[in-house]
Amino acid sequence: MVLTSGPDDSTSAALRPKVDLLVQLGALLALGAATSSLRVIVDRAIDAGASEAEIVGVLIAVAPAVGLARVVSSASRLAMAIGYDFEADE
Repeated sequence: MVLTSGPDDSTSAALRPKVDLLVQLGALLALGAATSSLRVIVDRAIDAGASEAEIVGVLIAVAPAVGLARVVSSASRLAMAIGYDFEADE
């Protein structure tokens, strides 16, 4: 996962599980992944201690790199992956 300079650095250089999952989520959002793929990572991130605000923050964080069109197309899929009920909003 992460390259280290020696055997003693293996645990200190690795990302924490929550951070690792949020980075994975950012990559999936950048690729325009399907809702089912996002849901798996979102569920794992929440289980690792991530809040919904942190998960949405990932979309905001990748926005400058992926562009507005990708953010708009990914926002609804991410909302569904989090469990947002679009029907209740009407």
